[in-house]
Amino acid sequence: MLTILGSKPSGRGYCDGISRRNFLRVGALGLGGLGGLGLPGVLQAESAAGIRSAGNGHKAVIMIFLPGGPSHQDMFDLKLDAPSEVRGEFKPIPTNVPGTQICEHLPRLARMADRYSVIRSVVGMEDRHESFQCYTGRLNRSQPPGGWPSMGSFLTRIQGAGEPSLPAFVGLAPKMGHVPWSDNGVSGFLGPACAPFEINKGGGKDDMVLNGITLDRLSDRRSLLSALDTFRREVDVGGQIAGVDAYTQQAFGILTSSRMVEALDFRKEDPRVIERYGKGDPKNRDDGAPKLMEHFLVARRLVEAGVRCVTLAFSRWDHHGDNFGALRQDLPLLDQGLSALIQDLHDRGLDRDVTVLVAGEFGRTPTINKDAGRDHWPRVSFALLAGGGLKHGQVIGSTDRLGGEAASRPVTFGEIHATVYHALGLDVNKVTVNDLTGRPQFLVPDGCQPMKELVG
Repeated sequence: MLTILGSKPSGRGYCDGISRRNFLRVGALGLGGLGGLGLPGVLQAESAAGIRSAGNGHKAVIMIFLPGGPSHQDMFDLKLDAPSEVRGEFKPIPTNVPGTQICEHLPRLARMADRYSVIRSVVGMEDRHESFQCYTGRLNRSQPPGGWPSMGSFLTRIQGAGEPSLPAFVGLAPKMGHVPWSDNGVSGFLGPACAPFEINKGGGKDDMVLNGITLDRLSDRRSLLSALDTFRREVDVGGQIAGVDAYTQQAFGILTSSRMVEALDFRKEDPRVIERYGKGDPKNRDDGAPKLMEHFLVARRLVEAGVRCVTLAFSRWDHHGDNFGALRQDLPLLDQGLSALIQDLHDRGLDRDVTVLVAGEFGRTPTINKDAGRDHWPRVSFALLAGGGLKHGQVIGSTDRLGGEAASRPVTFGEIHATVYHALGLDVNKVTVNDLTGRPQFLVPDGCQPMKELVG
């Protein structure tokens, strides 16, 4: 939740009449120091930890998490030769890459298969409903003290923000009924200084308030600028801002930066671009994520503005029942949002600098159950990579006739992360970060290297 000067409450507050409780907060981070360090404390911790702020080039990653475990054999690895209880209801269609087919409900992605790569043989997953492995590239066990950090947290520690008025790591996932799906990326042993800057933990974009102006009204540029100007004037009466420490001033700059606000305000885009991304459903789906098409666009705007890593969660993919009915609703939306993002990155010349990673926590069973669903299947799944200057237009790996085991080129999340780090300009064989015991830790598990098919 982002709150900058809500409506004036009754009772005693600051000089503008707002309550202490509403004094600048973003999730648990704010100038008021709610629930922990507060944003000024985080910035101070960053400085003490040696985190750089900017000026070292800007490459970025957008990590799209599909909560619940998407059905790989109904999306990118259809099995027409399998028995009816395995192959499902969907048919494959050709893509613009000769010999490559994907689901009929992904026609937009089919037309641009030369701009991404599908890994059909992701292995080594855990049967755990959480984003941890997707964001860290590691299993959620045998962790060092403090735990493994996510990719966004490593990037925060190593590279810092790409632009001083923006955080390095932004998480867009809102609160969900199943809390582990809400995780935008843990900071692990790197601590709160490297945690994601979370926008939607209050329940979605409608909870973002700027002096009484919701995101639905942010298209009015004059009202936005007026609100920011009023904020600065009222808070700085008597030189209050000048009197606080440097980290509070820096936090104030981030939270009131027009760069941050403008990046979040996707309605400043050309209406044709907004239409290309489409409009989804802002309500949480059962215990999963909403279908916010706008998040794909906001993610692009954030990395373009200078954010290093953006994480987002899209819909709910835990289809133990009515698998095909649910996918008929969700696949066209994913198809539209993801294809729009990939196209947009190309159109804006960002495709070599911004990597897109799409994955869920595991796959689904080859056999369809009695409820027309598929159950958990951590033995094999898929991932999709786009951008990053990688060699695309490929299908990497394969599964057996039933889609239940990797038949060739098994790939782990650690290898996928090593590939993304390579695209971000980091050598996984050289870069280390000390954990809480002072022991240097590599960014990926031992032996994991960038995928030669993509970086060779």
